[in-house]
Amino acid sequence: MEPTPTPAPKLGLRERKKRRTRQAILSAALELFSDRGYTHTTLEDIAEAAEVSTGTLFAYFPSKEDILFPEERPFYEQLNQRLEQRPSGASTLDVLRELLATLEPPDETLRLRAKILRDERLLDRHRTRYTRVERLLAESIAKDLGTTLDDLRPTLLAAATSAALSALGERFESDSGRQIRYDQALGILEQMLDALRGEFDGPQATTGQRDLDSQTRVRRPAKR
Repeated sequence: MEPTPTPAPKLGLRERKKRRTRQAILSAALELFSDRGYTHTTLEDIAEAAEVSTGTLFAYFPSKEDILFPEERPFYEQLNQRLEQRPSGASTLDVLRELLATLEPPDETLRLRAKILRDERLLDRHRTRYTRVERLLAESIAKDLGTTLDDLRPTLLAAATSAALSALGERFESDSGRQIRYDQALGILEQMLDALRGEFDGPQATTGQRDLDSQTRVRRPAKR
């Protein structure tokens, strides 16, 4: 018999209020970006539309880019924390798989953001923001391989992983007719991570690398 999943803890009033405020700011900003353009929308405009003070807005989003790309900062922080706290023997790719399995599927706000990101300059900013994630992955993969960033393998593996995350994100946000479902995106990432795993298990891997479990797959959260 399979164990009964533990129900998610109920959010307290304070946490529910914070989530509503954050969503109000995000929704107001995306509407303004869509109507007026990203450049012509100020943080004061967003605060007024969301009916919050500018101080409150800054507490949730330090910059306009953080509003337009709200997932990057929390993703980086969660990945960094999980890498620091990972159990012995868990590789960077194992940690990334586990984190991806916990993320919420994209919501309706992504369709509005897709319209805003028709501006190639903003799309380039989106890609640039993954640089921090890429650096974090490279440093962690170097540790897995028992090497340093002078070795090109960690840098190339991290670049490929970061590019895949960015490209798939753009695909399921796209309104160009080339969208893919979230579960399809996870499946593609699984295949890619399996391919990258060969770089760890291949004959050129250093003796300092960790033993990786080739059977690991992204475990999707059970439906509630």
